[in-house]
Amino acid sequence: MSHAKEKLWSKDFVIMSIINFLILVIFYLLMVTIASFAVKEYHASTSQAGLVTGIYIIGTLIGRLGTGRVIDQFGRKRVLIIGLILFVITMSLYFIHAGITVLLLCRFVHGFSVGIASTATGTIVAQILPQSRKGEGIGYYSMSATLGTAIGPFIGILMSQHTTYNVIFSLCMLLGVICLAISFIAKVPPVLKAPESKEVQKGFSISQYLEPKAIPIAIITIFIAFGYAGILSFINFFAKERDLVAASSFFFFVYAVAILVTRPFTGRLMDTKGANFVMYPGFVLFALGLLLLSTAHSSVILLLSGAMIGAGYGNLSSTAQAIAVKLTPPHRMGLATSTYFIALDGGLGVGPYLLGYLIPLLGYGKLYVSLGIFIFVTIGFYLVLHGRKDHLILEKI
Repeated sequence: MSHAKEKLWSKDFVIMSIINFLILVIFYLLMVTIASFAVKEYHASTSQAGLVTGIYIIGTLIGRLGTGRVIDQFGRKRVLIIGLILFVITMSLYFIHAGITVLLLCRFVHGFSVGIASTATGTIVAQILPQSRKGEGIGYYSMSATLGTAIGPFIGILMSQHTTYNVIFSLCMLLGVICLAISFIAKVPPVLKAPESKEVQKGFSISQYLEPKAIPIAIITIFIAFGYAGILSFINFFAKERDLVAASSFFFFVYAVAILVTRPFTGRLMDTKGANFVMYPGFVLFALGLLLLSTAHSSVILLLSGAMIGAGYGNLSSTAQAIAVKLTPPHRMGLATSTYFIALDGGLGVGPYLLGYLIPLLGYGKLYVSLGIFIFVTIGFYLVLHGRKDHLILEKI
């Protein structure tokens, strides 16, 4: 097997993975703390707090759409550095307390910078990986994102209980500066233009911004991200209501452990048996984890639900990204990755705002029951949009 000799863990691959990981640690650290900050500092309503959380991701989505269109014109490394500079500058604005409107604007621009930087890292990784190990490499790269979704909230909840918000913002700014510093070390080879590139630049086409073959799995990604948004945005409030604040700081730690234990196994299972063998159990675990969370009145139940959600959602999100990439020709792999993340951002961005309106009507417990049922219903959408055709991916390999 000659492809085993091709180098996967190059210096540039590691640098991009570290940058992606740190960006997402900051992303999710702020996701679980900024709503309570808005309520405490500006006396925001529940829906306003949800908007403060979600507008960040809307900014990220818009940043991704714009970056995917121009990244090859400006240069991938240059776009990455521009995004990280904007990221650090915007991070400094969190220290200025000038009202809820300014906070919303800051969150939007900060999210926009994340969209630029994370799209650049994903595109660079797709470029520098050896062709024979792209699937494996993207799997490892996606782990940096998945772990960021777990470790960021863990650190955020822990810090919100023991430090001030200014200390939280200072840590995020420091991590942003580290990302910017190491980005200068990376070497990104010039891009060979695809034969279709000249034609694409003439006039507007949706395929300039989204990969059509990845759209079905992107729709599923929106649904599962919507379910996870309810945890990211409101787990702090739920834990306070149930007097489980101490245990809630370990919720995302258990979530991360569940991902680390299951992801290598599920990755191989997808390659050998197909995505359905991971996606269907993932849906069930995620839905049952949400239902179990709704009943949590003890630390054990809360943490057990965290493990189930980690094994469920953590593998659903990684596998959905792998599906998007495997369905797409090599020269559009970066765009497929961008399409996946746009869908992820869309679900996480809209989710907190819409769910913020449901909480006064349902309460946190019934909200998680409703989300569990919603994830079960999503299984049917997955079957129609991708599940029935999943065997075709294996036949191509």
